[in-house]
Amino acid sequence: MVNIGKTIDQPIYKHILEMAIIAGKIGKKENTRVYVVGGVVRDLILGKKIQDLDLMVEGDGILFARKLATTIGVKKIVSFEKFGTALIPNKAFQIEVASSRMEQYDVKSRKPSEVKYANLEEDLKRRDFTINAMVMDIHPDKFGKLIDPLGGVADLKKGILKTPMDPDKTFSDDPLRMMRAAYFSSRLNFKIEPKCLSSIIKQADRIKIVSWERVRDEFIKILMTAKPSVGLSILQKTGLMKIVFPEIDIMYDMKQSPEWHHKDIFSHTLQVVDNAAELTEKMEIRFAALVHDIAKPKTRKIDYKKGYTFHGHDAIGEKMLIKVAKRMRLSNYLTKYLKKLTLLHLRPIALVKSEVTDSAVRRLMVSAGDELKDLMILCRADITTKNTQLVKRYLNNFYLVEKKMRVVLDKDSAKKFQSPIRGKEIMEIFGLEESKEVGLIKKSVEDAILDGEIENTYEAAKEYLIAYKNK
Repeated sequence: MVNIGKTIDQPIYKHILEMAIIAGKIGKKENTRVYVVGGVVRDLILGKKIQDLDLMVEGDGILFARKLATTIGVKKIVSFEKFGTALIPNKAFQIEVASSRMEQYDVKSRKPSEVKYANLEEDLKRRDFTINAMVMDIHPDKFGKLIDPLGGVADLKKGILKTPMDPDKTFSDDPLRMMRAAYFSSRLNFKIEPKCLSSIIKQADRIKIVSWERVRDEFIKILMTAKPSVGLSILQKTGLMKIVFPEIDIMYDMKQSPEWHHKDIFSHTLQVVDNAAELTEKMEIRFAALVHDIAKPKTRKIDYKKGYTFHGHDAIGEKMLIKVAKRMRLSNYLTKYLKKLTLLHLRPIALVKSEVTDSAVRRLMVSAGDELKDLMILCRADITTKNTQLVKRYLNNFYLVEKKMRVVLDKDSAKKFQSPIRGKEIMEIFGLEESKEVGLIKKSVEDAILDGEIENTYEAAKEYLIAYKNK
C-alpha cells in the first residue's frame, strides 16, 4: 500500500490538507466514500504546487458539496446537475466536488450526452491519462492511501502519457484531450505513448468539434509552460497545428537564410518562443514571439545576392492577425497588443544596425508606448543565431539603444509625448472645419517635435503652426 499522506503534510499544502481532512470527516460521518482525485494527486506525488482541490464522491456529489460548504461557512455553491458536479467558492483555492460517473458521448460533441453514477474504477477509466487517474483516500482511518488501479505511478516514473482506455475512444469522446496531451508533454517533459500519438494523428480532424474558446485556452496553456516548443512541436507533428493555427503550420520546412536564424522559419519561431519563455512569464510576450514572423511565408522571395527576403512581413503580419484574432476569439486587448509588437518588432533591430539618432529613438518610443519594455524583450528573444560572438555584439547593441532611450527620455519625456496643440485650436488658426486636413496639420507638428526641429512645448508648437500657415 502506498501512502502519500506524508507528502501532503508540508507547509505549501497546508490549506489543501486542512480542507481534505474536513471533507474526509464529513465522508465518514455520512458513510460516503470521498477521495482527492486527478491532477491534484499527480502534483502531490511530483511535489508541484497545487492550485485547487478536486474531490470525487461515490454517490451524490452535489449533496456532499452542500454539506462541505455549510461546514466551512459557504452559503451558496455552483452546481451542474446534469454532470453531478459542483463548485464551492473559496478564496484560497477552488474546490470542485464530482460524483463518480460514467459518460456517453455523441459523435458531434465533446459534451457528454448521458451521465450516470458509477464506481471508482469506472470513473477513473473515463479520464484523459493514467497519471490523472489516481485518487487519494481521505477517510480519517485511511488518510493518504493512494489508489492507482490503472498504473499512473508507474507511468509517472517512466515519464509517459498513456490513456486509461483505448486512445481512439478517449480522444474521440473528447478531442480536446489531444491538445492536453501536447500541454502535459510540454509541462512535464513527458513522452506520449506511441499508440496514443498514432491515435492523435489519426483523429486530429476531430478537434474541429471543439469550441475555439477551449482550443485557445489550451493553446495558451502550452505557451505558458517552461519550454513551449515541446508542445508546439507535438501539435505540428500530429497535424493539430494545421487546424488550430495554420499560419504557424505553414512555416514548417520553409527555408530562410541561415546566417542569423535556424534553417526554417518554424524552427526559428519555436526558438524565439522558448527564448521569450526564459526571459518572461508574461503570456502576451510569448504569444507575440509566436506570431512576430507570421507573414514570412507570404512575403518570402529569393534575391540571388541576398538569399531569402521577407520585405514588409512586419506590416503584413499585423494585418494577418486580425483574421487570427477573430478565429481564435482573442480579446481586443490581446489583439491590439500582438498587432503592435508584430508591426514594431524590426524597429529596434534597425536602430542597432545603423547610426542611432534622437529622432529615430523618439519615434520608436512613441510608437511602442507602454509596450516598449515588452518590445525590447521580444527583440532579445528574436536572437537565435548560434554564433556566440554575434549574440554578444547584438546584445551589446541593444544595451546601447536602451541607454540612448534613457537619455532621450530625460531630455523630453518622449514616452509620454502628446501634441501640445489640439485639433480644435488648429481649426481656429486655419479657419477649417473638422476634416482630414486638420489631422495632417497636427501630424506635421508631431513630426517636427519627434525630429527635434521644435521643442515639445505649447509655445513652440503654436509658433510652428503660424509659420506653417504663412508658408
